[in-house]
Amino acid sequence: MGRKRAGLRTLDHTAESTASGRGPGRMSVRWGSPPSSHAQLPSPPCPAQNHLLACLDPEEALRLFPRLELAELPLGNVLYESGSALGHLYFPTTCIVSLLYVLESGATAQIAIVGNEGLVGIALFMGGETTPNRAVVQSAGQAYRLTGASAKKEFGRGGPMQHLLLRYTQALLTQMSQTAVCNRHHSLEQQLCRWLLLSLDRLSSNDLVTTQELIASLLGVRRESITQAAGILQRDGVISYRRGHITVLDRPALETRCCECYAVVRDEFARLLPTPGASAV
Repeated sequence: MGRKRAGLRTLDHTAESTASGRGPGRMSVRWGSPPSSHAQLPSPPCPAQNHLLACLDPEEALRLFPRLELAELPLGNVLYESGSALGHLYFPTTCIVSLLYVLESGATAQIAIVGNEGLVGIALFMGGETTPNRAVVQSAGQAYRLTGASAKKEFGRGGPMQHLLLRYTQALLTQMSQTAVCNRHHSLEQQLCRWLLLSLDRLSSNDLVTTQELIASLLGVRRESITQAAGILQRDGVISYRRGHITVLDRPALETRCCECYAVVRDEFARLLPTPGASAV
């Protein structure tokens, strides 16, 4: 596909992890600029930084973790194209992946966001092998990947992991359907608020590195429209936006300005999936 391939590293560590919480305070989103040199150093890579992997019981983790590979996923990297065979499951830890539908005209629209709460490639274990959407990295970072053969074998064992993946699939379908409703019935400002909230929820930090062009492409609008919507939020004191750097000053206000779609998706994920670190049942 002429894209930069993800760098891979084979795992050689245990299933132990320390969950890192998000403290109160302002949240920042950096568009097109590297993280500040004064930012806190990131934690060493670990599979349990992904919430699904963190919910595996010790026996499953011991069996699965040695077969995972750590992948560096740059901004814009395509994990799979529409109609292509899926070779791996991806479990994001510090990156965010967008699932997109691409029209014949080349126009795109985002149907879901996947980050450290989930995985990319459900068609592998659901039996479809291919999918009519594209998966592209919207925020650079890392993910662990598992070969398709290993994913099918683990899913075929049944038990807690199978149940966990099925519940995640239901939650993802909720996000897809709610996104379709939001894109059709809600304003661009509301869609941008939803996108910001869902993206921040799916990162272990409060920083998001992306571009306005990519956000416009994901939401199916012009870049100027994104600039205008962000300007309204800044005028009302919800965010601070200057030179491509957005700081969320008032998250409760951002949630208030958002449509109900964000809460529907958030609550469904909370209902269906266990707390990270808790074994799936």
